[in-house]
Amino acid sequence: MHRVPVLFKITAADFMVRTAYQMGKTPLLPIFAAGLGANATFLGLIVSVSTLTGMLLKPIFGLLSDRWGRWIWLLVGTLLFIGIPFLYQLIHTPEELLFLRLVHGLATAIYGPVTVAWVMEQGQESVSSVDNCAERLGWFSMARNGGYLLGPTIAAALLTVIEPATVFTVIGLMSSCALLPVLLLKKFNSPKIPSHSWRQQTADAFRVGFKTPELWLAGSLECVVYLGFYAAKTFLPLYSLESGIHILWVGLFFSVQELTHLFARPFGGRLSDRKGYLPVVSCGMMLAAFSLGLLPLANTPSFLLLLALSFGLAQALIFPATLALFAQKMDIRHTGVGAGLIGAFKNLGKIAGPILGGLLIYWQDYSWMLWSMAALLAVWSCGLLVRAFNKKSLIHKSEYGEAISVHT
Repeated sequence: MHRVPVLFKITAADFMVRTAYQMGKTPLLPIFAAGLGANATFLGLIVSVSTLTGMLLKPIFGLLSDRWGRWIWLLVGTLLFIGIPFLYQLIHTPEELLFLRLVHGLATAIYGPVTVAWVMEQGQESVSSVDNCAERLGWFSMARNGGYLLGPTIAAALLTVIEPATVFTVIGLMSSCALLPVLLLKKFNSPKIPSHSWRQQTADAFRVGFKTPELWLAGSLECVVYLGFYAAKTFLPLYSLESGIHILWVGLFFSVQELTHLFARPFGGRLSDRKGYLPVVSCGMMLAAFSLGLLPLANTPSFLLLLALSFGLAQALIFPATLALFAQKMDIRHTGVGAGLIGAFKNLGKIAGPILGGLLIYWQDYSWMLWSMAALLAVWSCGLLVRAFNKKSLIHKSEYGEAISVHT
């Protein structure tokens, strides 16, 4: 009976801190950094350094939560989300801001694997709840992605009336609201009793993780998808200006994409629970490939917004299923490490996407970059379909062999 309240409290805490954190990313952070005198190159480093922190440390914090329990690390992450924004008032140089962003990335590096692992664990007591793992992750991620919609809008509104440094103070105050659901979660998560030494548990966790094919598959899928999405997200504004599309329509493109992703994510999770994770992810990746491939042909606002809808639906089909794919096979003693490793793959895609996209544009142009990313997603989609078909064929052969054995 307590699973729904637990899921609701985890989701509420994550929504509050993520919304506040997104307020501090765009458009606030670039404006704040430029006001300190950061040039374009150093500004890009400031924006991306927190993602690098997550890529490196998510598996470590996942391991720590496996050993000491989820709640204590959720509390630590919440306190970081609350306290660090108040330090922006003390920043006076771009170098100081870079260091503070590096530290601020610790909060998301903790929250990522800990919350995802805790949501996954809500289905370990009964078979029926395991079956709706992707749907459960879909509802959780729906609330998390709400922060991507609300955060930038709230920050932009605040910037019209107060200074950028003061907005960070507001962010700290908003993050403090997450303490209530986090404190209420304590009774649902008792500290875990370490049964092995640090060295043995670390070796066991990473050995199990690296020997779990579903983890590698889910992580690589997330990496490839984010590679394409973040390349498009980074360079679509510049491409639109070159093509004569008003920047307002680009803003609407991303808003429609996120709204579609937000509301369709539980549907995508439910569909993958019913039809299988690999086929649904494959369909989502093929839809994303078509969307990317058609972007260079989008010369009208209506066509652009139609592609935004397909982009959002593709994300909703892919992301709940990839996490649930590994959740079924990962050893429950090391769920946090697994979630952290997948998070590291995802952050790698976020970092590498704009870099690879920039190189492709340098060699060719914007259209070729989008077509190349579309081809990459299409190839992976076809590979997944082949894998899903082969897996289904093996199951049918096994069942047929058992039937013959029983008959004889």
